[in-house]
Amino acid sequence: MDWNKLISYKRLGQESRHSERHDDRTEFKRDYDRLIFSAPFRRMQNKTQVFPLPGSIFVHNRLTHSLEVASVGMSLGNDVANILIGREPALQQSLLPHIGTIVSTACLAHDMGNPPFGHSGEKAIQAFFTEGGGAALRSLLTPEFWSDITHFEGNANAFRLLTHRFKGRRDGGFVMTYATLAAIVKYPFSSMAAGKKGKFGFFGSEQAIYERIAQELGIRKLSAEGEPLRYARHPLVYLVEAADDICYEIMDIEDSHKLKILTFDETADMLLGFFEEHDRQQILRRITDEGITDDNEKVIYMRACVIGKLENECVKVFADHEQQILSGTFEGSLIDHISTRQHEAYRRCTAISVKKIYNSRPVLDVELSGYKIIETLMESLTEAAVHPEKFHSQQLIRRFSSQYDICSPSLEDRIMAVIDYISGMTDVYALDIYQKINGISLPIV
Repeated sequence: MDWNKLISYKRLGQESRHSERHDDRTEFKRDYDRLIFSAPFRRMQNKTQVFPLPGSIFVHNRLTHSLEVASVGMSLGNDVANILIGREPALQQSLLPHIGTIVSTACLAHDMGNPPFGHSGEKAIQAFFTEGGGAALRSLLTPEFWSDITHFEGNANAFRLLTHRFKGRRDGGFVMTYATLAAIVKYPFSSMAAGKKGKFGFFGSEQAIYERIAQELGIRKLSAEGEPLRYARHPLVYLVEAADDICYEIMDIEDSHKLKILTFDETADMLLGFFEEHDRQQILRRITDEGITDDNEKVIYMRACVIGKLENECVKVFADHEQQILSGTFEGSLIDHISTRQHEAYRRCTAISVKKIYNSRPVLDVELSGYKIIETLMESLTEAAVHPEKFHSQQLIRRFSSQYDICSPSLEDRIMAVIDYISGMTDVYALDIYQKINGISLPIV
């Protein structure tokens, strides 16, 4: 793969024309602005990241997480660009200097396709078709579509959200640049090629779009003729993934300290574990010299040091393995290849997070409730999509936004409209619809 081809201003849906521009923003900055001001991006403020949505203590939601990931992604992209241009000055004349903006924009979008209630929402959609009432529909659907919905994936749904032409919308969806769209696709293969984890990057309905982007940018195709479609990653995907890996792991630890799931001593021990003894002592001296006595502020300072360290480590890995990344032979994530001390500290944080954070009672309670809510919505709304002639179905169908093609003659399109509608809900809206469907709450006039 070639940097001169991998970064392109070409826009989905506007390949044959270019609009006249009246300001000095780059095309990639336009992508960034387009996402920031979009309704799906705003809705992430009311979607669970890990912990329940705020009570008296404000913790991360999908929106704040995405903004932080975008900040780290900007640093990663800019630092990598500086190193690569230093090696090959001719790249200064290409679009490579803009990769910080591209990575940051892709980071903003990376969670936009996630349904309400985090990963339990994903599991509920999958399980409805594999274990629930949706299993009876298998004989009515194509194998490709069945594979898509039984492996339902927030990553693939983000690509659909940005590229699909929903009813009343323009061709190309958000009309993003090819480079930004390619940087979003973490798993560049179809659901038929998904491994044991079931991860994939695009539904069958958007496969041709990804193929067009990959061909234009020169992304290496890995699958042979007749095999399920599989591509190498666009190189910038590694930077988007690294920004996400850094933020969710480290920020979940900070949130857990605020919520008193982890003690201060446990938190400090985990964060300082990323540094050699000399650097640890220097961090502690700075905290003392700055007069910081509040434990939360101490954790914030240590967390900032860790993020900076991991960002530097990931930049180094990318730069050291540039040729493998460009050839499509690099294996794993950038985090997998960082220095031994940082890698072991990261693994320790992951292990403690699984034990103490992700299996804590507040998190499990959200997952249990969220699973039931999404399961019920899938049952009721899919029934309406399959049997739209029924009276109750018609009542439910009126709840759908006009952008979702719930009245399509195609059963698969109607089912996908249900998934589009539910996955786009906020946690609070999903709960509200759940309560109304079950007669638990009535509107008060």
